[in-house]
Formats: sequence, C-alpha cells, structure tokens
Amino acid sequence: MSMFKRFFKGIIRDRDDEDDDRDTAQKHKPKPYHGTVVPYPNFSASHDASVLNSAIESKGVDEDVIIAVLVRRTNEQRQKIKAVYEASAGTRLVRDLESALRSDLEDITLALLMTPAQFDAYLIRKATKRLGTDEDVLVEVLASRTNQEIRDLKRAFKEEYDTDLESVIRDETKGDFTEALLAMLRADKDEITHVNMAQAKKDAETLFEAGEHPQGINVSTFIDILTKRSGPQLSKTFQMYASASDVSLPKALGMELRGDIEDCLIDIVKCAWNKSAFFAEKLHKAMKGYGTCEDTLIRVLVSRSEVDLKKIVEEYRAMYDISLQEDILHDTKGHYQKVLLGLCGPH
Repeated sequence: MSMFKRFFKGIIRDRDDEDDDRDTAQKHKPKPYHGTVVPYPNFSASHDASVLNSAIESKGVDEDVIIAVLVRRTNEQRQKIKAVYEASAGTRLVRDLESALRSDLEDITLALLMTPAQFDAYLIRKATKRLGTDEDVLVEVLASRTNQEIRDLKRAFKEEYDTDLESVIRDETKGDFTEALLAMLRADKDEITHVNMAQAKKDAETLFEAGEHPQGINVSTFIDILTKRSGPQLSKTFQMYASASDVSLPKALGMELRGDIEDCLIDIVKCAWNKSAFFAEKLHKAMKGYGTCEDTLIRVLVSRSEVDLKKIVEEYRAMYDISLQEDILHDTKGHYQKVLLGLCGPH
C-alpha cells in the first residue's frame, strides 16, 4: 500500500471540514469549543488553595482531593490557585507537590501547573537535553502550535533557560532537519482558513517539480511551502498533487528522503491534513504493544485539554474502534489513571 493511502485511508482520516471555513459567510460565527476542560463554576482560588494545602499536609496525602481540584480547573484558574497558595502558605505549590507525590502522578500534576508556554518550553528542553535528541517531540510541538503559541514558547524558553531556542536547535540538530525546525520557529505560517485555489494549484506544481528535480528532491522548497501555508490550504494542495501526479506527495517524500527530515515533513503533512487524528495516532502508539509511553500521554492530554482534546477523543474511537478512555483503563492504573481519564472528559 502506498504511503499516501496509508495516511489518508488508514491512520489519518479525512479532514474535519468544521475547521475549514471555506464559506466566507461562516467566518464570523464563533468557533465551537473542542476542549475537555472548561472553567470551573463558582471558582474560588482561595478556597481551592486552602483545600490543596490541607490535602498535602494531611496524613498520607490525599491524592484524590488534589486530583479533583487540579483536573477540573482550567490552566488560568490553576495559575490563580498557585499564586494564592504561595502567598498564604509561604511555600511554592510546585515544591510541596513534588514532596507529596511520586512517579507519573507527580509528573502530570506538575505539568498541569505550568502555563501552556512554560509546558511547551519544558517539552522542548527535555527533548534536547536527554541522551539523544527526541526529534519526534520537537516536530510534534512546533508543527501543531499556532504562530502566537510558538512566539510564547520562545519567550518562555528564554526566560526559563536563559538561552534562545533557535541556538539550541542549531546545536542539537543538523542539516535539512534543522532548517525545517527553524522555519517553523519563525512563526510566520499563514493562518487564514480561506483556501486560495490558485495558490494550491501553483504550490502543487512547485512541489511536483521540486520532487522531480534531476539532481534530487529540492528539500528547501518542501520546507518553505509546508511550513508557511495553513492546514486547509495545504490539504487542498495535497489533493491537487495527488490528482495530478502518479506519485503522491507523501510517497515522494518517502522515496527521496531519509531520516529526521523525512519524518519531520511527513508529520507536518499529517498535522495539516487532520490535527486531531495526528494526536490520536500519537496516543494510540503510546499504548500499543508492550509497555506504555507515559511521556506521550502526559504531553498530549495536558497540552490539548483546552484546545481540541474532545475532537481527539472522537477521532480515536473512529480510527481504532475503541475509546481512548478504554485504552487508558487497560494501560494505566491508580491515581495517575484518574488524572488521565479526568482530562479526557465524560466517557
């Protein structure tokens, strides 16, 4: 089976047209909310801070109470709780939770207390500081974030680690892969959802010519187009490329490229075509086979809980004929499992 068919008929389902506002009359309608975590009603930061303090100081630590508070609050509400807690208790909430909790429960709880930009910065730092760079995480974060989220990420990275993210990328990666990551870090991707049909046709032709170059594929052309166009725009380009060429775009990438740059550009294609399915696949792979990749579960569920996790849950069931929650029940346990299920929303 060709790589193209594997993407668009197997792993990655058709785009959800709800994200593709091609009808300009629809542009002014408010976008539906696809997150699973919503603002907690009658919220009181001081009350929650007091409850957390009691749960942490209680004999044996009351993990259930800590989970109930943090999972059911938005990130903005958690930041307010953290500020009040530290002002009243005189200690850092993160430090107290580090002392009170252990293992995966500690990891996901601390992730929930970071701002989205801090969490993204932490993910990039972790991916570049371990023994061997985790290229998949670098691409996942940069390919799936908005321009503003990438700008916030770079700012947070500089504040937290006192170095420019671009410098780290240059030091830890190489070649075309470096150029692709730096292109995404420029945060100049077109975010207009209306599709320019003429541009899609032109881009499809340009990509075809770049893939058929006598001296080998012109990677720079692929990087330029794939990192600058919006998801809906790229989707139309992919369709036009497939209808005009005997060799599909993903197959061309697989035939001509190897290593990190191949995986990078293919992930950009997947993310542009259907971002929710892209993340559903990540979650499925994290729990498929022997062992579970806890880092992936935490990374995806925390980062997407207020963005599109509801759609990711729907895509997961459609793609694998089982609910995400059922797989989490099979692969995890204890209080950590409760946090994951809480983030996924009602089953």
